[in-house]
Amino acid sequence: QVQLVESGGGLVQPGGSLRLSCAASGLPFSTSPMSWFRQAPGKERGLVATISIGGVRNYADSVKGRFTISRDNAKNTVYLQMNSLKPAATAVYYCSAIHSYARFWGQGTQVTVSS
Repeated sequence: QVQLVESGGGLVQPGGSLRLSCAASGLPFSTSPMSWFRQAPGKERGLVATISIGGVRNYADSVKGRFTISRDNAKNTVYLQMNSLKPAATAVYYCSAIHSYARFWGQGTQVTVSS
Protein backbone atom coordinates (compact mmCIF):
# COMPACT_ATOMS: atom_id res chain seq x y z
CA GLN A 1 0.00 0.00 0.00
CA VAL A 2 1.01 3.63 -0.37
CA GLN A 3 3.05 4.98 2.53
CA LEU A 4 4.30 8.53 3.00
CA VAL A 5 6.57 9.17 5.96
CA GLU A 6 7.49 12.74 6.87
CA SER A 7 10.47 13.77 8.97
CA GLY A 8 12.46 16.87 9.83
CA GLY A 9 9.98 18.87 11.85
CA GLY A 10 10.81 20.49 15.15
CA LEU A 11 11.18 23.73 17.06
CA VAL A 12 12.97 26.61 15.36
CA GLN A 13 13.40 30.29 16.17
CA PRO A 14 11.89 32.96 13.93
CA GLY A 15 14.16 33.56 10.96
CA GLY A 16 15.52 30.04 11.12
CA SER A 17 15.38 27.18 8.62
CA LEU A 18 14.16 23.61 8.49
CA ARG A 19 14.14 20.94 5.80
CA LEU A 20 11.28 18.49 5.75
CA SER A 21 11.56 15.13 4.01
CA CYS A 22 8.90 12.70 2.85
CA ALA A 23 9.84 9.16 1.91
CA ALA A 24 7.33 7.46 -0.35
CA SER A 25 6.71 3.78 -1.02
CA GLY A 26 4.03 1.67 -2.69
CA LEU A 27 3.56 3.97 -5.67
CA PRO A 28 5.42 4.87 -8.88
CA PHE A 29 7.05 7.92 -7.35
CA SER A 30 8.55 9.37 -10.53
CA THR A 31 5.09 9.59 -12.11
CA SER A 32 3.29 10.94 -9.02
CA PRO A 33 2.72 14.65 -8.46
CA MET A 34 3.76 15.51 -4.91
CA SER A 35 2.68 18.26 -2.54
CA TRP A 36 3.14 19.69 0.93
CA PHE A 37 0.15 20.93 2.93
CA ARG A 38 -0.04 22.38 6.43
CA GLN A 39 -2.68 22.72 9.10
CA ALA A 40 -2.42 25.16 11.97
CA PRO A 41 -4.51 24.75 15.14
CA GLY A 42 -8.11 25.73 14.50
CA LYS A 43 -7.56 26.21 10.77
CA GLU A 44 -8.22 24.17 7.65
CA ARG A 45 -5.48 22.26 5.91
CA GLY A 46 -3.99 24.37 3.13
CA LEU A 47 -1.64 23.85 0.21
CA VAL A 48 1.96 24.99 0.67
CA ALA A 49 3.75 23.75 -2.44
CA THR A 50 3.48 21.29 -5.30
CA ILE A 51 5.93 19.71 -7.71
CA SER A 52 4.86 17.98 -10.88
CA ILE A 53 6.39 14.88 -12.39
CA GLY A 54 8.30 17.20 -14.71
CA GLY A 55 9.61 19.30 -11.85
CA VAL A 56 7.30 22.30 -12.25
CA ARG A 57 6.86 23.98 -8.87
CA ASN A 58 3.99 26.06 -7.48
CA TYR A 59 3.76 27.78 -4.11
CA ALA A 60 1.24 29.44 -1.88
CA ASP A 61 1.72 33.21 -1.98
CA SER A 62 2.58 33.24 1.73
CA VAL A 63 5.72 31.12 1.22
CA LYS A 64 6.99 32.25 -2.20
CA GLY A 65 10.66 33.18 -2.11
CA ARG A 66 11.22 31.46 1.24
CA PHE A 67 10.22 27.82 0.72
CA THR A 68 11.52 25.43 -1.93
CA ILE A 69 10.01 22.09 -2.88
CA SER A 70 12.17 19.50 -4.61
CA ARG A 71 12.12 15.81 -5.39
CA ASP A 72 14.69 13.05 -5.75
CA ASN A 73 13.17 10.29 -7.85
CA ALA A 74 16.13 7.98 -7.18
CA LYS A 75 15.35 8.13 -3.45
CA ASN A 76 11.54 8.31 -3.76
CA THR A 77 11.70 11.40 -1.58
CA VAL A 78 10.24 14.89 -1.72
CA TYR A 79 11.67 17.76 0.30
CA LEU A 80 10.50 21.13 1.58
CA GLN A 81 13.28 23.59 2.40
CA MET A 82 11.86 26.33 4.62
CA ASN A 83 13.88 29.50 5.19
CA SER A 84 13.17 32.75 7.03
CA LEU A 85 10.53 31.01 9.07
CA LYS A 86 7.85 33.06 10.78
CA PRO A 87 5.65 32.15 13.77
CA ALA A 88 2.71 31.96 11.35
CA ALA A 89 4.35 28.89 9.81
CA THR A 90 3.66 26.89 12.98
CA ALA A 91 1.56 23.93 11.86
CA VAL A 92 1.52 20.23 11.17
CA TYR A 93 3.01 19.69 7.73
CA TYR A 94 1.68 16.87 5.58
CA CYS A 95 3.17 15.24 2.52
CA SER A 96 0.68 14.22 -0.16
CA ALA A 97 0.84 12.19 -3.36
CA ILE A 98 -1.56 11.66 -6.21
CA HIS A 99 -1.70 8.14 -7.62
CA SER A 100 -4.41 6.41 -9.66
CA TYR A 101 -6.71 9.42 -9.28
CA ALA A 102 -6.54 9.21 -5.48
CA ARG A 103 -4.78 11.47 -2.98
CA PHE A 104 -2.69 9.91 -0.24
CA TRP A 105 -1.42 11.55 2.96
CA GLY A 106 1.41 11.09 5.39
CA GLN A 107 0.95 11.23 9.15
CA GLY A 108 2.33 14.76 9.40
CA THR A 109 5.26 16.39 11.15
CA GLN A 110 5.00 19.28 13.61
CA VAL A 111 6.81 22.52 12.87
CA THR A 112 6.87 25.13 15.63
CA VAL A 113 8.38 28.56 15.07
CA SER A 114 8.88 30.32 18.37
CA SER A 115 11.47 32.18 20.38
